[in-house]
Amino acid sequence: MLDFAFASCQEVCAELGQRLKRQRLAQALTQKDLAERAGVAPGTVKNLEGKGVSSLESTIRIVMALGLVDELAQLFELKAAQSIAQMERAQLAERKRAPSRAKLAGKP
Repeated sequence: MLDFAFASCQEVCAELGQRLKRQRLAQALTQKDLAERAGVAPGTVKNLEGKGVSSLESTIRIVMALGLVDELAQLFELKAAQSIAQMERAQLAERKRAPSRAKLAGKP
């Protein structure tokens, strides 16, 4: 099992492609069948599974076609803060707008 914390970007992409391939095979789908379900080219499925290369939109289409959309639900969610400093950073991350240039320059 790949440790994502120590893996390169290419290794993570390749691992995710292989996981999706295993899901496809478990569902007894060919690459062509999956591509048709997902609305992508067969080469897109081949590249994702073989090289881990795909656009985000194509990857999500493939994930949805495999019935794995629930796996995306908690992806990149902001985790609960553990310390006061983490809580302050989380509050800053929830801001809707960036501060104005005047505020950044210290002007009232």
